[in-house]
Amino acid sequence: MNTQVWSDFLQQNWLVIVIALIVLFVVLNLVKTMVKWALVIIIIVAVVVYSGVSLEKIKDVVNDVKTEAVDNLKSEATNVMMKEAKEAKYTSDAAGNFTITTPNLEMKGQKGKDKVDVSLRGVSLGQWKISDTVQSFIAESKNNSNVTSGK
Repeated sequence: MNTQVWSDFLQQNWLVIVIALIVLFVVLNLVKTMVKWALVIIIIVAVVVYSGVSLEKIKDVVNDVKTEAVDNLKSEATNVMMKEAKEAKYTSDAAGNFTITTPNLEMKGQKGKDKVDVSLRGVSLGQWKISDTVQSFIAESKNNSNVTSGK
């Protein structure tokens, strides 16, 4: 997120924010029911609307953060894949489904399909197309399983 945008926002709207915070503290201390939380939400929405921040802008920021986080996780998963390839264990069943596990990564797929499900430390990263990197990871995990099982 851009710190300059937040800095400009705070400089332009500091008085409104201070007044809203004071009103929030008064509401929180005086009102003890569900009405309190309704008033808090109304005040926060009023400050956001007054500041000129639209829901579209908020949605765009959330999508940007989400995209950046997923891209970072995919990059980290690719690095983990390369580092842990020698420890990868390949298992498959008669239907052609396979699972590859390492200490930090899990990949599930089906023989003949062009996508695999990838999880990093238990967090699903969705379906990935089988790229050259993924294909070499699958091949190395098969080799590891053949060597360790004595086939």
